[in-house]
Amino acid sequence: MNSYICSNFDELKTIAKALIDKYPNERLFAFRGQMGAGKTTFIKEVCAYLGCIEPVTSPTFAIINEYQGTDSIVYHFDFYRLKNSTEAINIGFDEYIHSGEYCLMEWPEIIEDILPKEITEIIISVDEITNQRTFKF
Repeated sequence: MNSYICSNFDELKTIAKALIDKYPNERLFAFRGQMGAGKTTFIKEVCAYLGCIEPVTSPTFAIINEYQGTDSIVYHFDFYRLKNSTEAINIGFDEYIHSGEYCLMEWPEIIEDILPKEITEIIISVDEITNQRTFKF
């Protein structure tokens, strides 16, 4: 597992590049971290690296946002408001994860029982004293 320490927003671009470069053939990414850890902010940088030019916003209420990247579609999920995995199945989760497109998932803990085994995990932790973020994947 690689570990990256981030002290400022500018470093997120480098970490996003490192993530995609390390897993060039992966399409399923689960982002884990406490509320306010920076999951959406990091996903914005991942989307930018993938060539998405439209604004990337949190899909907290929509559950899923779709962006056009340079070579692929990027699906950005936020499962925070779901009660269980059945609700994810009802929005067509299986179709998305088998589409071959990028699926970037926030709050995957809520649908843990239906996540595929082949998924890249990104764990974001916050140092409460320095406010630095550590990214492990």
